[in-house]
Amino acid sequence: MRIIVLGGDGFCGWASALRLSRKGHDVYIFDNLSRRKIDKELNASSLTPIKSIYQRIKVWNKINKKKIKFYKIDISKEILKLESLIKKIRPDTIVHFAEQRSAPYSMINLKTRNYTLSNNILTNNNILYLIAKLKRNIHLIHLGTMGVYGYDFSKFLLPEGYYKAKLFIKKNIINTKILHPANPGSIYHLTKAQDELLFQFYQKMYGLKITDLHQGVVWGTNTKETLLHPDLINRYDYDGDYGTVLNRFIMQAALNYPLTLHGSGNQVRPFININNTADCILLAAQNKKKFNEVKIFNQLTETFRLKNLAKKIQKLTNCKIMHHKNPRIENENNTLVAKPMGLIELGLKPIKLSDNLIKNELAVSKRYSFRADLNKIRAKSQWRI
Repeated sequence: MRIIVLGGDGFCGWASALRLSRKGHDVYIFDNLSRRKIDKELNASSLTPIKSIYQRIKVWNKINKKKIKFYKIDISKEILKLESLIKKIRPDTIVHFAEQRSAPYSMINLKTRNYTLSNNILTNNNILYLIAKLKRNIHLIHLGTMGVYGYDFSKFLLPEGYYKAKLFIKKNIINTKILHPANPGSIYHLTKAQDELLFQFYQKMYGLKITDLHQGVVWGTNTKETLLHPDLINRYDYDGDYGTVLNRFIMQAALNYPLTLHGSGNQVRPFININNTADCILLAAQNKKKFNEVKIFNQLTETFRLKNLAKKIQKLTNCKIMHHKNPRIENENNTLVAKPMGLIELGLKPIKLSDNLIKNELAVSKRYSFRADLNKIRAKSQWRI
């Protein structure tokens, strides 16, 4: 297949682009390199020394039969260029990672809130509009988030996107299907909830083929592909705005820095390894089942209460745990029951957190510990205005 990966220079996008290429697909990365610009804005770079996108692709194209092509483009603004490239490439699939992905960053101030809203929503609408306009049978795969559900809806198994519902209108009962009620906890999560409505609209109006992957918290660094050469190494964000909680814990333990547990630690979160993220993108792209609605899959492999996660790291490393004031406005005693039912049906083999995998990540953190800026570890973004 010919596959465009929007945001293919980012943490999940790079790993997924390489997996698709390794599996024999023609991959085209579109990216405006905004994530690298945010590194400079926050003065907080990746713990791992990531190479430029040009060097990354140069190295990949030397060691892999299928070549990756890169186009620098701002999808939220350069609509004519985007249309021209889609016409030229004639993709079978477009994988959409090109959204600002950090909840804390989206809550720093009005500027970051507005950037997250405008970038994420306009980018998504531009892609949907062009697919509808060009009348191509393009499959759009979007990386969403489990956070659209909120983290405290039910003690029962979370459905994959939809509920069967009965609408009572006077004495009549209408059987239907509705989206799970959205309950976002940040501006970032709010944009993903709005994405859901855009997908429903474009699918209803124009019959678009859309898969929305509601992903959990991603952990890990490298994949089988990024380990093929040092210049292919993936990002490792550890700062308070972009670092995901498990990667942050592991990095902090490696540096003998007390684990930053915000609030009570009773919060339950869904998790998935970066290798499984790449697996899920591949499985979604290869899904040949009939599309009569927006396909929604819960993309996680397990859930953890954060304090239990911290204790697991502590048991392995003898590190300290320190509680900090929670910068978020959230229920710290939430419930979350979820499984990747649809993705397992497509063939996903879940990677579960193990001591060996934690030790692998500890080794990565220790190797590049000299690059860490301890002043960037604490979460400073505040939900309260």
